[in-house]
Amino acid sequence: MIARRFEDLVVWQLAHQLQEEVFRFTKQPPTCRDFKFCDQIQDSARSATRNIAEGFGRFYPKEFRGFLRFAAGSLHETKNHLLDARKRGYISPEEFERLRRLALRAIKANNRLINYLRTATPPIPYDAPPDNKEDLRKTREP
Repeated sequence: MIARRFEDLVVWQLAHQLQEEVFRFTKQPPTCRDFKFCDQIQDSARSATRNIAEGFGRFYPKEFRGFLRFAAGSLHETKNHLLDARKRGYISPEEFERLRRLALRAIKANNRLINYLRTATPPIPYDAPPDNKEDLRKTREP
């Protein structure tokens, strides 16, 4: 399946679902009273989806991979905040496990996309002259 929009990417869908879940539980007491914690976990969850979307918009595999690496860091940071939430009693052990698994699924999807992009052929620029397209195929990034 070809992703025509960043919303089509499984990794973005999983990261977005995690973001929505984070926002849901941070609206509930006692979590909502810990403003610093809420800001941190919400920001890390938002950062993952932002970086995936921005990388997708960069068009070239090498650039996209860089943004996916940032997204991976944000997903791991969110997972760390979930551990903290469990220790503070903000979420139940069952809720923690469900959200941890969602974070791990997003991390795995992210890593798979990074691996795919290592071998993906970058597109030929639209403004390249027709006679240079074969030369461009030989010199494109790996």
